[in-house]
Amino acid sequence: MAKPLMAKATAVWLVDNTTLSFKQIADFTEMHELEVQGIADGDVAAGVKGFDPVANNQLTQEEIDSAEKNPLHKLKLKFNASAVGEEKRRGPRYTPLSKRQDRPASILWLVKFHPELADSQISRLVGTTKPTIQAIRERTHWNIANIQPIDPVALGLCKQTELDAAVQKAAAKKAREGEAMSDDERRKLLSTEQSLGMDAESRIPTAIEGLETFSLSDPEPEEKEKEFDADSLFNLPDSGDDDEDDDK
Repeated sequence: MAKPLMAKATAVWLVDNTTLSFKQIADFTEMHELEVQGIADGDVAAGVKGFDPVANNQLTQEEIDSAEKNPLHKLKLKFNASAVGEEKRRGPRYTPLSKRQDRPASILWLVKFHPELADSQISRLVGTTKPTIQAIRERTHWNIANIQPIDPVALGLCKQTELDAAVQKAAAKKAREGEAMSDDERRKLLSTEQSLGMDAESRIPTAIEGLETFSLSDPEPEEKEKEFDADSLFNLPDSGDDDEDDDK
């Protein structure tokens, strides 16, 4: 069953204007029965103005009358074209107070390991604002020195399927724009399961890249060195001193 528009305000109106049971109202608005009881006691939704489901074309009066006569009757939402798609979440994800302190760490992880993600995607994944993302990207965040990158999935801020979907969407956008991607970037665009299933690639360290173009054989010297002939030492030309001695 689809959820009515402004469910809590609708529950307030039904508590104030009908004799429906708490369970009937809770089932219709997809709230907990104790929460509906809290509305009746004034402990929950204080100050919330009731939202009339009859006037707003979500319920018929006949449907309410039937439910009041039969406590087992479940209210059925009247089809309303304006309610189509309302159940889809809009804007940043709501993050519980207990986990909000973990958001900077998850943002830093996403910025570091998935730079292809847009700020709007990161905002939806972890429920943050674009100024916070920009501050962490530029390392101007007030606590940047103490922030350590942590996977948002491990922190419970989003699901692995949601992260994979966002990464794949970023990959499709890059492909449409025709941007060239490195091997590392392309590997990051794969889902976790795909990455783990890939065979390890042998890569040449950057320090010796290009050495494969050289030949291992010794190049021929352009000019051979003259061989040293020991006999030449004993075949020196005559200096003429012997002739002078004979004449004496």
